[in-house]
Amino acid sequence: MIAPAWNEAAFTDALKASALQVPAGLKAWNHMHPATRFAVYRNNMRGALIEALAVRYPVVQRLVGEDFFRAMAREFSLANLPISPVLIDYGANFSAFVAGFAPAASLPYLADVARLESAYWQAYHAADDEPAALETFQQIDPGTMAGLKLEFIAASFVVSSPHPIVSIWQTNSADAEVRPVDLSMAEDALVSRPDMAVEVRKLPAGAASFISALQSGKTLAEAAEAGFQSAAAFDLAMNIGGLIQARIVKGLS
Repeated sequence: MIAPAWNEAAFTDALKASALQVPAGLKAWNHMHPATRFAVYRNNMRGALIEALAVRYPVVQRLVGEDFFRAMAREFSLANLPISPVLIDYGANFSAFVAGFAPAASLPYLADVARLESAYWQAYHAADDEPAALETFQQIDPGTMAGLKLEFIAASFVVSSPHPIVSIWQTNSADAEVRPVDLSMAEDALVSRPDMAVEVRKLPAGAASFISALQSGKTLAEAAEAGFQSAAAFDLAMNIGGLIQARIVKGLS
């Protein structure tokens, strides 16, 4: 089933809106009427996109329930057709949609949980990198530390939130029973994959600003200043130790 190249816009519009007519010039390769064949294609496409979102955002689905999630995912898919033939790329902007989805307004943390899950998905599919060995850090000249710049593995992402996203994600994905979460707490997450498995860590005060500054190319001294400005309780030594333990640094310069 193909449409002439000049009718691509009409084809796309008809995929989004069931009320629109079948694009002119559309032919079916089998005995089906083009309108019937196109309806099957459109329904299969929507179903596939909804399933792709459910796989990428299982905690979001658990938080709102399958029926609500599928309705929300359907609305997203109608406005956001894939722009890549690789389906694992689909839904990267789902969290922004959730943030503006009025029926989900009673769950203010939902969009940030979606951002955390998206980072998990990105880390899982990111390119493999070799984290720096412990000896690399042991050989640093203390006199040069302030000017150091760090290079990070591709599978490392910081997600900041005024909501307890790590606790919500943890208890809805790993705990045998869902435990109560204090929704008044803010949590920042480090999502990474230094080896085969993706890891999600709750970051200490100021760490998100510290790591984000380093990821943007700031020196260690500049990043430390960002950490202190973000949180008075920022502990530089502890955060450097955390970077080494998390194994997300692959090079120093």
